[in-house]
Amino acid sequence: MPDNKIIYPELSFKIIGIAFKVFNSLQYGHQEKYYQKAFEIELNNQKIKYEKEKEISLNYDDQKIGKYYLDFLIEEKIIIELKVLSSYRYKNIRQVLEYLKETNKKLAILIYFTQDGIRYRRIVNPKYNSL
Repeated sequence: MPDNKIIYPELSFKIIGIAFKVFNSLQYGHQEKYYQKAFEIELNNQKIKYEKEKEISLNYDDQKIGKYYLDFLIEEKIIIELKVLSSYRYKNIRQVLEYLKETNKKLAILIYFTQDGIRYRRIVNPKYNSL
């Protein structure tokens, strides 16, 4: 029977709080890169360790065939992807699932800056869901 315990609850709460703080300050209508910059400023203000635009390799048969860039990797644990969209898109979820697979991380949070406010989705690596 799978354990339904929330992964990294305190850190996740802080991250979502940062997204709301950024949105409340900037509101809707900016390019994604400006939300990313504001998000980074707030990570620094809260002294949360992160890597921005972290490169990860896509491998096939132990050979690098491509690369991805994560918006943020928080404390070597949580992948963050920021989007400016009106609703969840399957392609974004699929993208984040691929990041989880390639990095072997447990959790990603997909954060949308929408006209109606912040929307977010916690996405657990399916490998860890089945344990």
